[in-house]
Amino acid sequence: MERIVVSGIDGSAESRAAAEWAAREARLRDLPLKVVHVWDPVPDPIAQAPHLGGGTLQHWAERVPRETVEGLRLRHPGLEVTAEQLPGGPAEVLARVAGDSELLVLGSRGMSGVGGFMVGSVGLSVVAHAERPVVLVRAGEQAADEHEPDPTGIPSAATPYRQVVLGLDTTRPDESLIEFAFEAAAARGAALRVVHGWSPTPYEVYSLAASPETQHLLAAQRAAALAAALEPWRAKHPNVEVIEEAVVGVPAHHLVDASRTASLVVVGRRIRRRAFGPRVGAVTHAVLHHSTAPVAVVPHP
Repeated sequence: MERIVVSGIDGSAESRAAAEWAAREARLRDLPLKVVHVWDPVPDPIAQAPHLGGGTLQHWAERVPRETVEGLRLRHPGLEVTAEQLPGGPAEVLARVAGDSELLVLGSRGMSGVGGFMVGSVGLSVVAHAERPVVLVRAGEQAADEHEPDPTGIPSAATPYRQVVLGLDTTRPDESLIEFAFEAAAARGAALRVVHGWSPTPYEVYSLAASPETQHLLAAQRAAALAAALEPWRAKHPNVEVIEEAVVGVPAHHLVDASRTASLVVVGRRIRRRAFGPRVGAVTHAVLHHSTAPVAVVPHP
């Protein structure tokens, strides 16, 4: 694996926002950035035919990575930025590229100008198949969106970062997922808000209704499990403020709510080898479609 941040680009507004986010992330991690443009080659007569807006299809395909790199170097002086154009299907190529990088960043269209993502088939396929973290960024995402509002109530890149939110299943907490979230918070100098949402079993629902003491006991057990999972990471990252939340309800709902005041939401995806292929879990799928902050999906066993 190469220590590099990679951004997939295609000339769209969402891929430009993703490239800008990737540049900021590369600066935080002190890593170089590579922009990758995947182009499915076409027969030469088609490639050389006039394209809408002027120029040929081949000229447009070559211009996208060149102009992206030029713009990123101008706006992020000192950042090492390179470009690569690869042939093939975008989903397959980007999933492969992700495996050779520290982090892959992709764009996702916003939903009619309101909060949330519209994750296309390419993005979902890459997330489902990649074995390295993938971040999805909305079109229109700005650097200021990651920061707390200034005294006038306006987000500003000069103010501290908003918190990083981690969705965690305490029954099988994965170290790579927790480590990614802590390191993201540490790099930003931000608080880490860890959300463990749980839905009571039918027996627990009955017990909760019948006994307030049982309600307190179950809540205490969930909170204790969350604290135990995070204890070694608190010791490893003593400068990261950690906010623990063990809350009753659908986990995705709590994470989407938390995304409204987050700079980044971190969720996991279990790598499963099944005959019908990889899948994105229900919680991660819901967060991808409805989060108002960039979402990092970290694959793990």
